[in-house]
Parts: sequence; structure tokens; C-alpha cells
Amino acid sequence: MIGKLAGIVDTLGPDHVILDVGGVGYLVHCAAPTLAKLHPGISAALMIEMRVTDETIRLFGFSDAEEREWFRLLQTVQNVGARVALNVLAALPTRELARAIALSDKAAVGRAQGVGPKLATRIVTELKDKAPSLMLRGHAEEGVTAAAVAPRGPEADAVAALVKLGYSSTEAAEAVARAARHLGEATADALIREGLRAMAR
Repeated sequence: MIGKLAGIVDTLGPDHVILDVGGVGYLVHCAAPTLAKLHPGISAALMIEMRVTDETIRLFGFSDAEEREWFRLLQTVQNVGARVALNVLAALPTRELARAIALSDKAAVGRAQGVGPKLATRIVTELKDKAPSLMLRGHAEEGVTAAAVAPRGPEADAVAALVKLGYSSTEAAEAVARAARHLGEATADALIREGLRAMAR
């Protein structure tokens, strides 16, 4: 299995990059935001998800391991394949996606190409209980430390704090997402206070 590729960007296509790794060109499918960070001739490292079927071997590339985890999680939803998962990640950065799922914001998820109202509802419904655990979870796979994969920043800290206070992951993620929407850029302490206020109402 290939977990990561580092090399020189050879060429860019509308939905892929050819990454030259020691003279071998790997065709890697990526979401638009990841492709936007790449330019021919620069060095790049991508986290890789490899899919093998009877007909093909396809590589999907991500700027970090957290994005790759969301790609995997999205495909646990019925009727969400690799292309739709990439479209969702193109429409919503991982933090916005976590917030949209925590708030059951079907309209935000539905902005992704190929995601209609029914599929957006299914994504939000089926991932509502799984998304908070992904926000809190760290992995140590392929030599990547848990700290490198776990989401950072005040929102993740606030969710973790509320979980330690005894709230479920889902309740904590919903409260922090609402607080972040209300406050905008805020410290973890402010998000915790606002989240607790919201849950007390």
C-alpha cells in the first residue's frame, strides 16, 4: 500500500496531478483546493489513499492526513463514492465540513457538485455521530504521530473540554459549532463558555 508520496510536481490536470517520484510519474486524483496549492516544478508531499479494483489502481492525494480521514469517512455513506467525496472536500474544507455536519447544515453539504438534497441529508444524518469522534481522534499510522493528525485550534480544544465535562461528542461538537458561528474567531475558553450557555438554555 502507498500511504504517502513526495516528489516534484510534473503536470497538473483538471482533477489530478502527476507527481514525479524518483523518475516515476504517479497520477494522483485530488480535490480542487489541494490542486490549487500545487505548481509544476515544485516539491510536494501528498498523503495517499490507494484503491485497487480488478481493472485499475487509483491514487487519491490529500494535503494532510485529516483530509484523507474525511475522504474515507464520507465514503461510508451509501451512494458516496470517491468522486463525490472529493467534490464534498472541494466545496467544504474539513473544519467547515465538521461544523456543517454538527449543525445538520444540509444546505452547506449540498453545495458540493453531484450532491443533491437527498444525498446531503443522508451525509449529515449518517455522519452526525461519527464526525465528532473524528475531530477528537488521533491516529499513529504510517509513521505520522497522533498530534500531527488530530485537528488543532480552539474549536477542537473546546470540544475536547466539553467531552471531559461529561457531554457526549455529538452534543459538544454541536455546541462548539454553534458558538463558533455566533462568535466567529474566538479562543477555546470563549467557545466553551458560549457552548455551555447554549446547552443550558
